[in-house]
Amino acid sequence: MQKNQWSEFWGLDPQVTFLNHGSFGACPLVVLEVQTRLRTQLESQPLRFLMREFEELLEGARSHLAKFLHTDPADLVFVPNATTGINTVLNSFAVMGVLDQNSELLTTDHEYNACRNALDYLAERTGAKIVTAKIPFPVNNSAEINQAIISAITPKTKLVLLDHVTSQTALVLDLQPLIAHLNNLGIPSVIDGAHAPGMVDLDLPNLGATYYTGNCHKWLCTPKGAAFLYVRRDRQATLRPLVISHGANSPRTDKSRFHLEFDWTGTGDPTAYLSIPAALDFFQSRLGWETLRQQNHDQVLAARKLIAEALGVALPCPDEMIGSMAVIPLPEDFPPPVPEVLIPLVQERLFHEFAIEVPIVPPLSSWAGDPQQPKQMVRISAQLYNTPEQYQYLATALQKIRAT
Repeated sequence: MQKNQWSEFWGLDPQVTFLNHGSFGACPLVVLEVQTRLRTQLESQPLRFLMREFEELLEGARSHLAKFLHTDPADLVFVPNATTGINTVLNSFAVMGVLDQNSELLTTDHEYNACRNALDYLAERTGAKIVTAKIPFPVNNSAEINQAIISAITPKTKLVLLDHVTSQTALVLDLQPLIAHLNNLGIPSVIDGAHAPGMVDLDLPNLGATYYTGNCHKWLCTPKGAAFLYVRRDRQATLRPLVISHGANSPRTDKSRFHLEFDWTGTGDPTAYLSIPAALDFFQSRLGWETLRQQNHDQVLAARKLIAEALGVALPCPDEMIGSMAVIPLPEDFPPPVPEVLIPLVQERLFHEFAIEVPIVPPLSSWAGDPQQPKQMVRISAQLYNTPEQYQYLATALQKIRAT
């Protein structure tokens, strides 16, 4: 399979056509080298690194990331992944005592399963009721989605949990007007931005969310285990980390309680966080983030059109609702997914017969019994190392599977 000039920067298996950057990302070799140097520095003298050098390195990484996100470093802490960020915020609502059986927690039927499970757990602990807004799919425009969410708000709504980019359907939500509406009503917003950093241009203060968490290991291409949690200044005092450690009773006054508690929750490997500046600089110096986002966007749009035409299916959303991922519904004559099997049959055949790594997405649970909804979808990603020939190869492979 034809490679491009960017492929040499990644250590991806050259025998596999990798079209699944969205699931776990892929880290450039030069960034992994930075992490290796940091790990060597850590292990050569652990006490020196963790007690004398770590804080300065962490503050540097936080400032670098904050500049990229157009926010103040004071409002950012690091977490291992966005799921941890969501759990941290939801747990704070459980212990604050602001929820009861008269409270409603609003989300959508496209919410990421892990975070929906965390919301379910919050409801179990507090007696609150979960209200699920049904997002239309296929969808004509962002206004349809925002209206569906706004229509589900009631005087009992105490919290709204939303994806910025939906995982299963790859829709980029138009959050700014929606969050502005929530802020006017005094309803806190909890945003799962797992896919957003590096895919969309993030200006966190302008977005206005109360809480926002995003992964760095996906579209920022950092090592695994690097994510951030942004908390609006007026909410930081009521948020505690999932792990309570030394920062809880620290006598220090040179750092905020927010940073003291989150920056040290016990011994771990912080090198993924500390490698974030290297990843940000890698792309900025070689291409620039605006160009990178546009290039990935253009490539995934061309690819989804190519695959949809090859399969004879309609596109499920307009171009402006796509970032660097897209889903294409599979016709009903493909082998159906089996709930008890972790990896769908079509996905396994693509990998074992054609050496293509791409996810096949099962239908949303809310679509059960709806003949208008797809039974499964293929979700493609676009990163610099991908080529048009790879998507053509996928389209051909899908046609062959469909014919057998």
